[in-house]
Amino acid sequence: MSIILFDDNQTEHLSPFTLTRAAADIRCGILTLAEKWAKHLGQTVSIQPQAHLSKKYAIIESDDHLFINGRLLPQQALVKVIQGLKQNEILMQGDITLAYMTTHFNQSAFSQAYNFTDALLINRIHNIFTFNSQEIVNDFSLLTKDKVSGKLSASNTQFGEFPVFLEKGVKAEAAIFNTTEGPIYLGVDSEVMEGAMIRGPFALCEHATVKMGAKIYTGTTIGPHSKVGGEVSNSVIFGYSNKGHDGFLGNSVLGEWCNLGADTNTSNLKNNYEDVKLWNYVTKNFEKTGLQFCGLMMGDHSKCGINTMFNTGTVVGVSANIFGSGFPRNFVPSFSWGGASGFETYTPKKAFQTAEKVMQRRGLLLTETDKEILEAIFAKESAYRSWEH
Repeated sequence: MSIILFDDNQTEHLSPFTLTRAAADIRCGILTLAEKWAKHLGQTVSIQPQAHLSKKYAIIESDDHLFINGRLLPQQALVKVIQGLKQNEILMQGDITLAYMTTHFNQSAFSQAYNFTDALLINRIHNIFTFNSQEIVNDFSLLTKDKVSGKLSASNTQFGEFPVFLEKGVKAEAAIFNTTEGPIYLGVDSEVMEGAMIRGPFALCEHATVKMGAKIYTGTTIGPHSKVGGEVSNSVIFGYSNKGHDGFLGNSVLGEWCNLGADTNTSNLKNNYEDVKLWNYVTKNFEKTGLQFCGLMMGDHSKCGINTMFNTGTVVGVSANIFGSGFPRNFVPSFSWGGASGFETYTPKKAFQTAEKVMQRRGLLLTETDKEILEAIFAKESAYRSWEH
């Protein structure tokens, strides 16, 4: 049986992050959603993304196919129900398809439909950080079960009832680990430099670094190969992104290959304490989040210069480059170059040159498929770059 995580018709609500990846490749907790399902089900999963990403993903075929919604977070009771589905049976939550069994991709009339009311889905981009604390706890149990942790050296201080788990190759010296509110996970070959102060639940993924004197609060995930300094609270960094210096990042999500210049600061609370609104790519308008705390949502390959200030609830698209004094607007379209004083178009040719240099430093290449996807995003988001019209 092949297991396929599919993007449904609500996936576009998760832009800008799903402009460049399937929903199942979103990181929430320690793992991506695809990695969670692979662990829970004990086998490799494949992904059926939105059409513009089809060249990026290959599907493993077999005689039987179990399709699972790519926005769905696995829970023990839900996993059991999904594993129990038989041919031509479907699991729903209201009008949302959660999972179904079929043969040879032929979705015929379903013989039996079931409802699961307690399913947890990532419906909006701010769910990524609002779910993150609990998902760190869930993934921690999944990853550390029946494993033995490395030991913190005597130069570190640890207190609290929850554990700190060290994978192989972890470096940590003269840091403070507070596990009063949740566990702390340190991935393979990760490093916590001296003077860092960290509160769990917290996840530092493989080859990632917490820099000297950093202050990291509850509910934060630093994805693989990322470097983080300064002050960070309840934020998710997908991977290969840097916030290497002082400045505040709170209630925020950064995609891959992002870089925040020194002393970049994000506002996560409005001066009037009202609920925050975020740009929605489907409604093409700002949408209420119901949250009082919400910061920056930045898509892949976007960057900002030193001393950049982001207003509460700012959404930045893919391959944007932001700099200058003052606050840029709350929605910055993909391939924008500039800031509060105005924008011009950041052409794909120039964006690719930067991306290639950045990725080569990590031994990776910007593929032709990557370029095709980015060019499609550039064309699609032209409508948002008002200065072009």
